[in-house]
Amino acid sequence: MSPLGHKLWRDLWHIKGQAAAIGAVIAVGVLLLVMQTGLVTSLQETRDAYYDRYRMAQVFAPAARAPNQLVDRLAEIPGVAAAYGRVTGSALIDIAGRDLPVQARAVSVPDFGPPPINGYLLVDGRHLDTRQDSEILLLESFAAAHGLRPGDRLSATMNGARRHFRIVGLAQGPEFLYVTAPGEIIPDAARVGVSWMSRAALSAAYDMDGAFNEALLRLGRSATEAEVLDAVDRVLDPYGGLGAYGLEDHGSDRFVTEEIAGLRATSRSVPPIFLAVAAFLLYIVMTRIIQSEREEIGLMKAFGYTDREVATHYLMMVLVIAGGGAVLGAALGVLAGRLQVEIYLEFYKFPFLVFRVDPAAIIAGIGLSIAIASAGGLMVMGRVFRLTPAAAMRPPAPADYSRTGRLAAGIAHVLDQPSRMVLRRITRQPVRMAGSTVGIACGMGLSVAMISLMASFDGTIEHSFSVADRSDLNVTFTHAVGESAIFALRRMEGVIEVEPIRHVPVVFRNGLNDYQGALTGLVPAPRLFRALDRDDREIAPREDGVILGAALARILDIAPGDMLSVEMRQGRQEMLDLPVVGIAETRMGAPAYMELAAMNRAIGEPGRVSGAYLRIDPEVAAPLYQRLNDMPAIAGVTLKSDSREAFQRIMDTGAGAVRYVMAVIAGVITFGVVYNAARIAYAERARDLASLRVVGFTRAEVSFVLLGELVVVTLAAIPIGSGFGFGLAWAVSEAFSNDIYQVSAYPDPASIGSAAVAVLAAAAFSGWVVKRQIDKADLVLALKTRE
Repeated sequence: MSPLGHKLWRDLWHIKGQAAAIGAVIAVGVLLLVMQTGLVTSLQETRDAYYDRYRMAQVFAPAARAPNQLVDRLAEIPGVAAAYGRVTGSALIDIAGRDLPVQARAVSVPDFGPPPINGYLLVDGRHLDTRQDSEILLLESFAAAHGLRPGDRLSATMNGARRHFRIVGLAQGPEFLYVTAPGEIIPDAARVGVSWMSRAALSAAYDMDGAFNEALLRLGRSATEAEVLDAVDRVLDPYGGLGAYGLEDHGSDRFVTEEIAGLRATSRSVPPIFLAVAAFLLYIVMTRIIQSEREEIGLMKAFGYTDREVATHYLMMVLVIAGGGAVLGAALGVLAGRLQVEIYLEFYKFPFLVFRVDPAAIIAGIGLSIAIASAGGLMVMGRVFRLTPAAAMRPPAPADYSRTGRLAAGIAHVLDQPSRMVLRRITRQPVRMAGSTVGIACGMGLSVAMISLMASFDGTIEHSFSVADRSDLNVTFTHAVGESAIFALRRMEGVIEVEPIRHVPVVFRNGLNDYQGALTGLVPAPRLFRALDRDDREIAPREDGVILGAALARILDIAPGDMLSVEMRQGRQEMLDLPVVGIAETRMGAPAYMELAAMNRAIGEPGRVSGAYLRIDPEVAAPLYQRLNDMPAIAGVTLKSDSREAFQRIMDTGAGAVRYVMAVIAGVITFGVVYNAARIAYAERARDLASLRVVGFTRAEVSFVLLGELVVVTLAAIPIGSGFGFGLAWAVSEAFSNDIYQVSAYPDPASIGSAAVAVLAAAAFSGWVVKRQIDKADLVLALKTRE
């Protein structure tokens, strides 16, 4: 090893604490990049392979009741490669130990052969014997949640009739990666089931002999989806077609796609922040090292080392720190990705999910880390080239503290000597002090952003389930029913309040933007479920316009006062042009609201409702659940407490779980930044502080000279870091928000307080570490200095 090589490792060992802190910042950035990029690749490729293997439909076309002969007409539409008609329906499954039945979806299987489109994967048991009406396949995740196995029996209510079945197998399907109950967006394997039955048995149960109520289509490579959707609607309109839609609007695929998009957004936005902070810290450290090693640089040049060799020596120090952190981050990213895949495998119902290491992400992460770190190092390399041996071996000119500015002059007479020294340092070296302040502010900002983000997630849950929704449960009817059903609910013992509601499938259009969703009809003065603005003030539904959720308004790029086209997919299926009369601050989904009676008039079905919100007496809840279960028109009953627990699980898994990881990382980085600032300040003034001890200053006074500077810099960084933190929190919340849920970042004093405490604690610990070094300072070294 060359002499410069020996010096390199000695120098790295000397600054091992600072190097480790900077390497950790780089490792975190690379970890997030490798983990999230790998998760995007794994989810996307597994989903695509799963869809292709089991022939996932690309067009879905629900209808009221269409004759089987229409399948051939659908197959003849230009661009359609295959068409398949099936029967689907809702069911209520009785589970032992539960007061309320579990909602399920029943799907038909051809009497001969496997489904040509939207097949299924048998994971346990055997396939159906389609000659046996009582045999079913059950969704594997639902069966696991209730301990059901092949051979078990269960009963279910289908189309108002109680039926008994035997489970012969457990299955998974590509269309059921993300399963939710009707009218909900929260998945819960224990509360939502799927069963596969023979076509003959399911047709008999739902009066669909010789007919189907859902068509599935696969498209050719040259197909234009919009043209196919229009053609399918024309064919099915006479038979109660509810509007064909593409795979991107399918509920399960939309949730998976949003998760992938969220991971992709955070992988592009968050890692560069950590790498930029690392580059800044490296710049400060290298500046300090080159300044303190002036004499060594002069000696190296005097002994014949060229400018290039000396500069390469210091650049190698940067590359070792950056490269070591990047390699460690890549290894930890692979490990973290494999652990995260296990969470996704439970959350999304893939048959398998293997973390795919993306070599490009590793190469990009390591290369970007080294490039950014090198940029920070190269900014100070010019000083090496400018130093001649003679000038370098002379000590630098002492700093001029004769003038401390008007502020210092005005208050110097009331300060003791150590305080004046702190004030001089700050006022005479404002750029250096500003650099330390910005570094600590970056760490403070990361802490504020992550704590604010956690509070925002909790605020989403609180707003959705306590402020906007004040009911205890909601019921969903099998079909749109008359007001007599609401009167029946109000007469039940234990029901305190009932509020009817109706959901109608629609397509919203604003120029080139469109969105397939639902229009919700609310009573004129809702109490149990309300539309609220940003200040949580109620927005009353109006007959002459619609209220859009904030997410939907953003998707459609529309504002209050603009006209919105609403294509109804029920009743008369008219196209309405309605003004937007308000924007609701919704945190879940992308809803739209209208006055219930006006909406029913628009579709030609007055007095109809599809569900209701209830407030009940908890003392008589159990018998009330039984009476609700006995009502044949009810498709499902959902307790708000169950939905809240399910939503909390969503927030704690998937992309939502990343906020906990990032909060821990932010705390570590905050400490690393503050610790680096303290160590750099001590390294720059070690001889000066030792000299003060020689001339008679006490240990406490010498410590105050250095730590007072750290206190001032830290306190100045807190307000700057708070502003940066809220900006970062807004950017990250935008990346996390999607059609499923919206995370709103807002100024939270508690977040500032918690982050400020973390920064002050890091500063106190760093100050304690540095004070120990001051107390152990070598006074002989100070006496030997030539200054």
